[in-house]
Amino acid sequence: MLQLLLISWLSFFHPFYVSVTEINHNAKNQSLEISCRIFYDDLEHTIEKQYHTKIDIVHPADKAKVGQLINDYIKKHLIIKADGKTVALNFIGYEVQEDAAWSYFEVKGISKPKKFEVHDDLLYTEHPEQINMMHITVAGERKSTKLDNPDSDAVVVF
Repeated sequence: MLQLLLISWLSFFHPFYVSVTEINHNAKNQSLEISCRIFYDDLEHTIEKQYHTKIDIVHPADKAKVGQLINDYIKKHLIIKADGKTVALNFIGYEVQEDAAWSYFEVKGISKPKKFEVHDDLLYTEHPEQINMMHITVAGERKSTKLDNPDSDAVVVF
């Protein structure tokens, strides 16, 4: 009983590092709708270290500047190929919900993709324990995968 209590206590104080990326194909608009959920404090810390600038995602002094930094960081660490072609992520914006920052992207001109190759190393430099989850949906079929740092590449075929 004491061991269980000790393990529970230690896990309470040990941070959990995880991000979730959703890639949904919108057949009507022939586009990919992409969202990334990252704990905002981890994202702030990583951006501050890599860009040598202090930011506040929750209460930004300049939301456009913070959005630009988030956009730049994610585009460097989330690279998506659809049917062998690297897609250009168009940043829509970000919002904070509870303890996470949601970042939104769109890619137009994508008819029904059959294969995704994704490179996702979000937060890997700062968190050796980082886990990046991905959910990809095409024509109502959802496939999921998990990348544990240092693994950063996944292939999903429909």
